[in-house]
Amino acid sequence: MAKAVFLDYGSVSFSGDLRDDALYAALPGLTIFSESADSEVDARLAGCQVALSNAVRYSRERLQRHPTLKLIAVTATGTNNIDLDAARELGIAVCNIRDYCTPSIVQHVFAGLLALTHHIREYDGAVKAGQWESVPTLKGLTPIRELTGLRFGIIGFGVLGQAVARMAQAFGMHVLVAGRIGDARVAPGRVDFAQLLPQVDVLSLHCPITPRTRHLINRESLRLLKSDAVLINTARGDLVDAQALAEALCAGQLGGAFIDVLAEEPPTVDNALLAATIPNLILSPHMGWAAREARQRAVDELARNVESFMCGDIRNRVV
Repeated sequence: MAKAVFLDYGSVSFSGDLRDDALYAALPGLTIFSESADSEVDARLAGCQVALSNAVRYSRERLQRHPTLKLIAVTATGTNNIDLDAARELGIAVCNIRDYCTPSIVQHVFAGLLALTHHIREYDGAVKAGQWESVPTLKGLTPIRELTGLRFGIIGFGVLGQAVARMAQAFGMHVLVAGRIGDARVAPGRVDFAQLLPQVDVLSLHCPITPRTRHLINRESLRLLKSDAVLINTARGDLVDAQALAEALCAGQLGGAFIDVLAEEPPTVDNALLAATIPNLILSPHMGWAAREARQRAVDELARNVESFMCGDIRNRVV
């Protein structure tokens, strides 16, 4: 029976709201911890063959300290918290999960978009401040916008991008999909990135981080967007130059932004987007994936990955 540990189950299951029977069925020798401080991780990994986690960091040095480790399985798509080269060299398999949170993220994208276009926070504050009668003419509030007829631009057209496109079309929006960043030729049905930006009223990011996409949204690209356009990022924080976005919003060069992901999480106090004076900016703490149903799928997918590994198969293997 493999010795196994889940190091930070509390980051996936909130107050025990998920079923964990599939995990125990796959790993009868599993010990679950709600959280593990970095100083506790090595002691808890000692002698383990399988490590389950969400956001625990596995450096080369940490992996070298645990020669019994055979599998790291994460409840996430991204694996940037794991030294994959070291895992490969040491013969440690790494599995991720994919396409588990699509409905949750689609909802989150449009929750942010509707909050910005309907100014929900501002009107809520005005009503609670006793300004009901003056709400329709509140100084500084831009008018509510209908989504129908607006142009919705998508960067990254995988499973998530396609699902967001279907929802945008359900709202009566016209969807434009950018060509793959860095490709010399734009595929049929796509629009060149630089040509797409001036056309869209909403720009939603769903692409991975690569050397070509890091800071894809920068001062130059922000200048190409309409002054009333809305930017949405539920993908990866480093796609956006935070300082450039903060400056654009403060200068009125952009209609608004909804940001669910930051380059460093939790953010440091010097992150430009944390300034309280930035207008028309909504930040959420990387929670697009966090619907209970999505988190349950994540746990169940994790169990399936483990079962596959134990049977000698390859399922969602990164390394």
